[in-house]
Amino acid sequence: MAWDNKFEELLCEYLPFHGAGEPLEADTDLRLAGLDSLGAVELLGALEGAYHVHFVDDVLSLDTFATPGVLWSTLTRLQALAST
Repeated sequence: MAWDNKFEELLCEYLPFHGAGEPLEADTDLRLAGLDSLGAVELLGALEGAYHVHFVDDVLSLDTFATPGVLWSTLTRLQALAST
């Protein structure tokens, strides 16, 4: 799964247990990498601002923030909906 650099940079800011320079894989467990509930809320705001989308209630779940792959997939789906 290919995401842009901006996504990875934003996400890594909220992953204190993810080593700098360590590749971020699509199936990396974000909770194990240090994403906590406060970090998820802050990340949500950062992603909404950076990508000009709104995370609707339907996608606000722990599952959405489980892995980078799921989060990127959700983000791109929201972008597609926003542009229609």
